[in-house]
Order: sequence, then C-alpha cells, then structure tokens
Amino acid sequence: MASGTAKRKDVRGGEGGGGQVMDGSDIMELVGNEEVFSSFVDHKFQELDRDCDGKLSVKELEPAVADIGAALGLPAQGTSAGSDHIYSEVLNEFTHGRQEQVSKTEFKEVLSDILLGMAAGLKRDPIVILRIDGEDLREFINSPSFESEMISICSLLDLPEGSLRDYITKALLKLTVEQGMPPSSDSWVMSNIVEPALQSIAGCSDEQSISQDTFLSEFRKVAENVAQHLAEQPVIVAHSENTFDGSAIKRLLSNKFELDKALEAALKTVPKDRNGKLLKEYLRMALDAVGLSAGLPPYGALEEMDKVVTNVFNMVNADDGKAVKEDEFKKLLTEILGSTMLQLEGSPISVSSNSVVHEPLTSPSTLLPPSS
Repeated sequence: MASGTAKRKDVRGGEGGGGQVMDGSDIMELVGNEEVFSSFVDHKFQELDRDCDGKLSVKELEPAVADIGAALGLPAQGTSAGSDHIYSEVLNEFTHGRQEQVSKTEFKEVLSDILLGMAAGLKRDPIVILRIDGEDLREFINSPSFESEMISICSLLDLPEGSLRDYITKALLKLTVEQGMPPSSDSWVMSNIVEPALQSIAGCSDEQSISQDTFLSEFRKVAENVAQHLAEQPVIVAHSENTFDGSAIKRLLSNKFELDKALEAALKTVPKDRNGKLLKEYLRMALDAVGLSAGLPPYGALEEMDKVVTNVFNMVNADDGKAVKEDEFKKLLTEILGSTMLQLEGSPISVSSNSVVHEPLTSPSTLLPPSS
C-alpha cells in the first residue's frame, strides 16, 4: 500500500499505518529554539502591528485569535456560542481581561504558553492525517468479513419503506475510515464521491421488500464505484481518538505543585468583585482555564462531557450566584476536578472524530509552523 494510505488495522498511524501524525513535535521544536521562536514572534508581531506603535490593540489581536482558533480546529468566530467562548478566552489570555494594548514581550509569553498547550494536547491525543484513496475500501469489499459486517449494518437501518438507493446511501453513512470510507456526511464527499457512485443503481426499480442478496450485490457495486472515484479523487481526512477516563485529572491532583500552579493561573482569568471575592458563576471559566492541565475539553465542545460537568456543578451548588473568597473558590474548583475524575473513572467517554480536510495539508493557521 502506498505511503499515506490509512490501513484498516491501524488507523492511528502506528506500525503498518501510513498516516501523517500531528503530535505537536514541530510546535515544541519551534518554541524550544529561543532564537528561531524570537524571530518567529518578531515577524508575527510586525505583521499584526498595523499602526507600527510597538503594541497590539484588541483589534490588531483579532487575526491572531482567529489563527489560533483555526489551529484548534474551531469553526469561524460568530458561528457557534461554544466556540465563541473559547475565542473570548484566548483573547483574555493576551489582554488579561483588562489591558487594551499588548506589548511584544507579553505577546511572546502568551503565544508560547498557548502553543505549548496545543503541543501538549497533540502529544496526548495526536491527529492522524489520512489519505483515503479507495484501496482500503476495496480491501474491505473483498474481505471475508464483508457480508457479515454489511448484514449487521443493514439490520440497524430504519427505512421501512425506503428504496434500494436509500438503503445503500444510509449504509455508506455507517462505514468508517477503518473500512476505507471517508465521512459521507461531508457535503463534498456526498456530491463528488457518493452520488456519482450511486448512478449504477439509478435504473433499478424500487422494491417493496429488498432481499438481503439484492442489497449485498448492489451495495458491492456501489462500493466498488466509490473506491474508483476515491482512486481518482483521494480524500484527506483528519482522524483523532480521545478517551476521557479521569487519568489526567488524577495526575494533576496528585502533583501539588502543578495543581497550585494551574489553580493560580485559572484564578487570573476570573474577575473579582469590589470585596476581592469571586462569583461562583465563574467556576466554568476557571475549569476551562485548568482544563488543558487536567485533560478536559473546553465546556461546550463535547456534549457528553458537558453533561458530566453540569452534574458535578449541581452537586457542589456551583450555580447559586454566591461570591466566595479565593481559598474557597480554589477548594470548590479542586472538588469539581475530583468529582469529575470519579465520574470519568466509572464511565469513561471515548470520542472518535473524522473530518475531511478541504485545505492543503499545511496548517490553516499562520501561527503554527508548517508540518514537516
């Protein structure tokens, strides 16, 4: 199999898999080389400092924040409330929620922290770039398990009065990158790969009751056509697998130095009232700030995790609107981390995502080094 093609048995790019792995090593190398990183920052700062006054205004920082969002894989600002919250947090990291202008030194420090955080996240949960060219799909079609897997998939389809075309389209949606199929939910894949392949059954009459043999025979034809279209127009897919089992939280809670450091950093993102107290409603903001160290996604990014966090917040009455002193706020945040850890240990959350990459394989963010 040609280099860069996803192997069915190892989609994560290990031995036998040819996917390009984005594990944060390029970012670590950039930030770790003081001379190169300083030059990189000088160039980016000059690029952003439109009025050449030696400081970046909030307006001038917006392209940098957008670039960081692109590097994180977030949708464009203004299209998602959850994502907009993260964009706001990134901007607050630069301005500390108060400053109207940011110096080059401050810009370098925050950018370094953000890039190192991204690198740590990629090291923990690498993204594998897969080139899907139809070869794995053909391997699946010709494998001994093809018929049994497709019969199992067919049994899950709920189309009591659907046509053969409907059944096959729904079945294609159930195939995964492990079977050599890019996400057919993607509009480009549907228009350019799936729909042309379905033309082979355009002349088939609809049946009141579609037999298993008919389904398997026609599905095989369509899948072979899909494989041919993929050979002509390979699809690039970014694949990631994450399991949230509380282990990262456990490591953080067992390291007092790192925990205290993370809590102090989180508190810097939270505004205080005139009495120096912190509103409990800002606990979610603080949890997001400590989330990277605790191996947690931002609130709003993963529905299953949001349910766990909401349940924990209800347990500690985090939304009662009261203001508390710093020590109490830290205690509550630590309690939230501990309770979240216990819930995830009992019921881990596993997430696998596959996104079609419509841009060239160089990073869409100008704040990241190009992949080697």
